[in-house]
Amino acid sequence: MTLQTAGQVSTRPRSVRRPPPGFEGEPGTRGPGPGGLGPGRLGPGRLGPGGLGPGGLGPGGLGTDTLGHATLSPAGLGQLVSEIAAEQSWRSIVRFSAERRWYRRLVLADDHEIWLLSWLPGQHTGFHDHGEARGAFAVAQGELRETLAQPGRNRVRNRRASAGSLTTFGARHLHDVSNAATAPAISVHAYSPPLTAMRRYEMTAAGLALVATDRAELDW
Repeated sequence: MTLQTAGQVSTRPRSVRRPPPGFEGEPGTRGPGPGGLGPGRLGPGRLGPGGLGPGGLGPGGLGTDTLGHATLSPAGLGQLVSEIAAEQSWRSIVRFSAERRWYRRLVLADDHEIWLLSWLPGQHTGFHDHGEARGAFAVAQGELRETLAQPGRNRVRNRRASAGSLTTFGARHLHDVSNAATAPAISVHAYSPPLTAMRRYEMTAAGLALVATDRAELDW
């Protein structure tokens, strides 16, 4: 299923902050990552020559959130993840792990961040939101299932995201993303502004309940 959110698109490149020393590489073992990215700590990273970097990617719909942070629209984020998923210059760095879901941050800029995730069958994020950040994800390979729910309610709704599909969403979007298929999957995710906090939820007899809040630099 492909979802589109209206927004204007600009072709102006955004600046990309260089990662601090020692923050590039494979996931570690500390805490859950942003957006329900699973266990492991991962610093910002970028693809090498011919891949992603400053310039050449045109996020659109530039605005500000309620705290005054520069943000991209869901449509602008959707353009970014769709282009990166289709380009596939990241293919050589993808890993699959049965112990924990693999992920790597490709871009960290003032107004957005972009992550690459891999999914083995049965792996999932658990219910979470992204605070005030807007987001988008594109499936580059395989198929994912997005389960939508609301706090205090038991009812859930599932929708499929197959290869080539794009999903965009606004602030406080709450979901669980999983690979319910029989083949591995790969997806590209973007958030604007970069995630600072993420709330985690569990389904109880009384409905979906908040159980924890993870914070950037402390929990991932």
